[in-house]
Amino acid sequence: MRVIITEHARKRLRDMRQERITIGDIINVASGIPGRIPTATRFRGFFSKTGRVFDIVAKDIPGGRLVITIIGK
Repeated sequence: MRVIITEHARKRLRDMRQERITIGDIINVASGIPGRIPTATRFRGFFSKTGRVFDIVAKDIPGGRLVITIIGK
């Protein structure tokens, strides 16, 4: 499944709260969520490779899975 990360989500990765979360972490998490996501949904409790806990908000669109934002803990 193709994972599309919004410009907003990429910008959030530069914030201190999301430091040590990489694009690769987000792609792995988003592509690993099973099923179809018809509306924007928050998925909680993922770990980056460096151990940082984060949530993502994602939705399925015709072009793939859209990651709307990332929330670091």
